[in-house]
Amino acid sequence: MKPLLCMLICLLLSGLFFSSCQKEFLDKKPDKGLLIPTTLDDFNALMDNLTIFNISPALQEISADDFYATDAAVAGFTTVVQKNSYLWAGDLYQNEPCVDWNFPYQQIFYANIILDGLEELKGVEGSTTGWNITKGSALFHRAFALYNLVQLFSRPYDKNTASIDLGVPLRLTADVNAKVGRSSVQQVYDQLIGDLLEAEKLLPQTTQFKSRPSRAAADALLARVYLNMENYELADKYAVAALALNRSLLDYNAISLTATNPFPSSPAADNPEVIFYDKLIPYGFTSSTRATVADELYQLYADKDLRKTIFFAGTAPFYFKGRYASSRLQLFGGLAVDELYLIRAESLARMGSFAAAMKELNTLLITRWARGTYQPFAAANAEDALKIVLLERRKELTFRGLRWGDLRRLNKDPRFAKTIVRTVSGQVYTLSPGDKRYVLPIPPEEIVVSGIAQNER
Repeated sequence: MKPLLCMLICLLLSGLFFSSCQKEFLDKKPDKGLLIPTTLDDFNALMDNLTIFNISPALQEISADDFYATDAAVAGFTTVVQKNSYLWAGDLYQNEPCVDWNFPYQQIFYANIILDGLEELKGVEGSTTGWNITKGSALFHRAFALYNLVQLFSRPYDKNTASIDLGVPLRLTADVNAKVGRSSVQQVYDQLIGDLLEAEKLLPQTTQFKSRPSRAAADALLARVYLNMENYELADKYAVAALALNRSLLDYNAISLTATNPFPSSPAADNPEVIFYDKLIPYGFTSSTRATVADELYQLYADKDLRKTIFFAGTAPFYFKGRYASSRLQLFGGLAVDELYLIRAESLARMGSFAAAMKELNTLLITRWARGTYQPFAAANAEDALKIVLLERRKELTFRGLRWGDLRRLNKDPRFAKTIVRTVSGQVYTLSPGDKRYVLPIPPEEIVVSGIAQNER
């Protein structure tokens, strides 16, 4: 049996053992040999395990240009992979495990166990509605994991080359003996989109707990996916669909400017903007005052822009505290209403509807500025609108794990391509548009075991 898959099975069992939400399940099955989910309740309990699901890769955040670390902070990174990610090193892992690869495949493994098991329960147990929701949830989680993987370990989506660009292995069964090579980028996108379209039909419109998938979450993720694929018509379509189910925006005038955790706790309490709760893997750099912001980004916020004070604190380099995960140790990695307004605005601008784009953007931004001070944006043309939207996108969605993907896609356009330069201990490090280091290497242990092709670095 492959080591990674052996590990996943062990994590499946240990996750069940240590998660309090699984207590009743374990009480019914004290024999570890029987710790295999077989009922709808078992499957749903697995997906409610927030130590396994609702967690996404984070290395892209430390590699992107929103993050800045002093020489002392770089020297103090708690793992080699954090330092190497910040410096875009060729040998990223240096024999350390890559949890940014392992976590998504662990989620895929769980989802496949559930999807395989559901086929055996079809028409046997419970209501059709319950069966549908469980299947839709598993499909959503698998799609989210696949999307996260292809953002880090494959080239950016390009419709002209996606059919030949190397994607990631598509594991669509819980069979640990199945040998799977790398699919193309196009095949990975086709699979995750197919999963989301099916999930959308099966899930309830909204859910009581934001950690559980919903139709609004499926639509929101489809909007994100299609934006990344530069299919702006469909990105707008699904942003509209998600906003029809939840278009609530927080008024930042009602948020404390000085609170350490300014936003309502998720998923325990209700932040109305959160559609799906997810957090980034809690590396040392993501916690508290270590999540420091590049001065270039900080200076983009006007004084009357409440985000400047709500998002950041301390002294230069300022640290980020505006976390929709509402924890000093975690960054938000989920889906929220503000992102949908920005997807709509960008898609409309790119399709030439620049006045409509500005309307969507202004609807969002008036809730971010001190009351009575916001002057609505107006654009002279579509290109002007696009530039405004992309700048506001960066300011609004900072430290959510999205900037790396934006750099990858925007670097294909000379108008928005950017070279990132860092100086650490007197040495200059540069990441140019289109650099091969925008694709993370496959963990070496996976290459050894599976024989799949490595990414050039």
